[in-house]
Amino acid sequence: MSEPTERLEARTLLAMLATERADPRYAGIEGLSTLDLARTMNEADASVSAAVAAVLPDVAAAIDAVADRLAKGGRLRYVGAGTAGRMAVMDAAECPPTFSTDPELIKALIAGGKAAEGGAVEGTEDDEAAGEAAIAADGIGPADAVVGLAASGRTPFVVAAVREARRRGALTVGLSCNTGTVLSDAAEHRIEVEVGPEVVAGSTRLKSGTAQKFVLNMISTISMVRLGKVYRNYMVDMKVANQKLAARAVRMIREITGAGPEEAEAALAASGDRVKTAVVMLELGVSAADAEARLVLAEGRLSGALAA
Repeated sequence: MSEPTERLEARTLLAMLATERADPRYAGIEGLSTLDLARTMNEADASVSAAVAAVLPDVAAAIDAVADRLAKGGRLRYVGAGTAGRMAVMDAAECPPTFSTDPELIKALIAGGKAAEGGAVEGTEDDEAAGEAAIAADGIGPADAVVGLAASGRTPFVVAAVREARRRGALTVGLSCNTGTVLSDAAEHRIEVEVGPEVVAGSTRLKSGTAQKFVLNMISTISMVRLGKVYRNYMVDMKVANQKLAARAVRMIREITGAGPEEAEAALAASGDRVKTAVVMLELGVSAADAEARLVLAEGRLSGALAA
């Protein structure tokens, strides 16, 4: 029985993608020593930074648009499948402890749901209806931003989700590792990081995954900087959840204010383990309640509270 035309065309188009091609430079990797193979992979990975650098204007434009939505009360959603989806889950999960964001502010929608976060759930990335349903179930609307991730730029679940989000008026961004992709066409902002063929042909958890991680780092971190959750280069909104973070908080307070260790520890305790509050208390000589009030007036920005 001959293969359906639609499926054959899809396979042909996939084979043409740079991320799917076999690079002749890596044709003999199984014969390399472990050290030489590690060097080969390291050299390949070194090219990722330059590939990301080439599209930084696109990245910056997308981040400005995302940060604007968040500043106005919107939410950020990443949408991905497989490796891209799991990286998105990780990036979103790190925002609450790092920046004290509400867990609902930044979340990842992954093909296959929770079960796919720790392993493959076969077939889910091809489910367009599920992509649309994920956006609908989350109530995505004009206030929100949606970033779709797919190394190939053609993953049906992701493309359908981005199209549905855009139809609902949300800001949309397509992040892929090929050019002229369906995902790029579906999104308002396109970020196409050309990393080329992988050391292991088609294994897009390698250079493609690294490139996507680079861009996700920028999207979440720079958005938080724009929202005032970083002061100088300190994560002053982090949650003090363990001894290591308590020590980091005291160190930040000391470096920002010049206070001694005992004074910094006392201010942190009096502030309810809120670094920004402790800094305002020490710098302005005010109570925790007054410091909190100043931060509210400054919309949570430490620089604004200290200048008031």
